[in-house]
Amino acid sequence: MKNLIWSLLCSVLCLQATLAQSNYQPTTENLKAREDFRDNKFGIFIHWGIYSMMADGEWVMNNKNLNYKEYAKLAGGFYPAGFDAKEWVAAVKASGAKYICFTSRHHDGFSMFDTNYSDYNIVKATPFKRDVIKELADECHKQGIKLHFYYSHIDWYRDDYVPRGRTGLKTGRTTTGEWKTYYEFMNNQLTELLTNYGNIGAIWFDGLWDQDQNPEFDWELPEQYALIHRLQPACLIGNNHHLVPFEGEDIQIFERDLPGENKAGYSGESGISVTLPLETCETMNGMWGYKITDQNYKSTKELIHYLVKAAGKNANLLMNIGPQPDGRFPAVAIERLKEMGEWMNTYGETIYGTRGGMVPPRDWGVTTQKGNKLYVHILNLEDKALFVPLTSEKIKKAVVFKDKTPLKFSQDKDGVVLKFSEVPTDIDYVVELTF
Repeated sequence: MKNLIWSLLCSVLCLQATLAQSNYQPTTENLKAREDFRDNKFGIFIHWGIYSMMADGEWVMNNKNLNYKEYAKLAGGFYPAGFDAKEWVAAVKASGAKYICFTSRHHDGFSMFDTNYSDYNIVKATPFKRDVIKELADECHKQGIKLHFYYSHIDWYRDDYVPRGRTGLKTGRTTTGEWKTYYEFMNNQLTELLTNYGNIGAIWFDGLWDQDQNPEFDWELPEQYALIHRLQPACLIGNNHHLVPFEGEDIQIFERDLPGENKAGYSGESGISVTLPLETCETMNGMWGYKITDQNYKSTKELIHYLVKAAGKNANLLMNIGPQPDGRFPAVAIERLKEMGEWMNTYGETIYGTRGGMVPPRDWGVTTQKGNKLYVHILNLEDKALFVPLTSEKIKKAVVFKDKTPLKFSQDKDGVVLKFSEVPTDIDYVVELTF
């Protein structure tokens, strides 16, 4: 029955979006922003809020069935003395990432910016009294890092998020409000985010799936999307709804999955857009928000492989960090950023500005492409030769990318055979083929 309801919801939502936004025409600025986004290839997700004080992830309010009034008391003790926007942005920049996506308001309803539409925010409700988004935005603009905003469509705190979805049901909220005021509240906040903090690269929505038991529910997305595009035409819209993109959306998002895969179970309904930029988001350890017991960080090799595989599938990687309650990045996260940056300093040319290569992903790795160059990323090979099924282009030259050493190869009607003096053992052994 649950699967039937979800299928009905998918159909209704897709129909609503298609009918209401069939006339959506991206502006010239928007189309350019899409290509710039594709070129960037690598971003850092930052999940941070008062939930970090519980050190049990960003869903702790829901998972522990915490009363909303008691949970709100966390704000009274939130004083992240270690927060330094300059250090954050510098660490991100050193990693080779080109943009940051920051959680402006998560499902717990707490706003991490100075908003006039709720006192439940970091400036008015905490002793810290600083607008961290303002500081982050200023530093991003200064250091040349683009800024995106995550924004939750659901709220476990407000009484006007109705009808209730399938999460946050035991937080003790009343049901006296109405959707109209909540919808206005969201749009007012989005207007603030797109007015007060300079040029914003994207709005990253999350939470549509919360209403999968209410298939008739109308999120009124067309009007909301139109508001965003009107305020900043170049601002891209992505929605983590795990469905085929709706009209008005500019990015297709894959959560914990590379495009075309469904290992995490979030991408079974989505397919792959042939026109929109693609982005896959993944955690550096196991959680999005800070969890003190989660030290299961992925190795630098695993993270580089994820980035390379995403690029080979024509997608960006949005890699997450959950800052500590004191406002600092965990030490392991800083180490991973530094090591990824060192790799990108050498191999960034084979990632930035590329598109998925003409040779689809294989067991041994992927290809990326730019101009008349095809970059063969060898991630897993146990032989001294590699067959690349490349039949559409005549190869003029083959070199090892890192030092431009000539590489022996042969080519016939079936493809190209690359020949190595020894089995490649680099984290990513990149061969540059010139047409």
